[in-house]
Amino acid sequence: MLYHVRMDVRIPHDMAAGERADLIAREKAYAQEVQRSGRWPHLWRIAGEYANISIFDVASHDDLHDLLSGLPLFPYLEIAVTPLATHPSDINA
Repeated sequence: MLYHVRMDVRIPHDMAAGERADLIAREKAYAQEVQRSGRWPHLWRIAGEYANISIFDVASHDDLHDLLSGLPLFPYLEIAVTPLATHPSDINA
């Protein structure tokens, strides 16, 4: 199942620099692991924002929830999920 996911990052401004650096390093490692697994085939930064647009390819809504809630940044994310379906005019479908 494919999902379009927007994630807006809201790390508290008063978080200690070391804690913030560790959190971001753990997030990067987790995100790259999921990408290598094929479940996160597309990840784009939104220019000018601390946000991204991603496409996830997972087996179910529950799998997506588990993947997203496993993100180290999860407590600091505003997430909008849109399930995707094949379009009847898509020449690649």
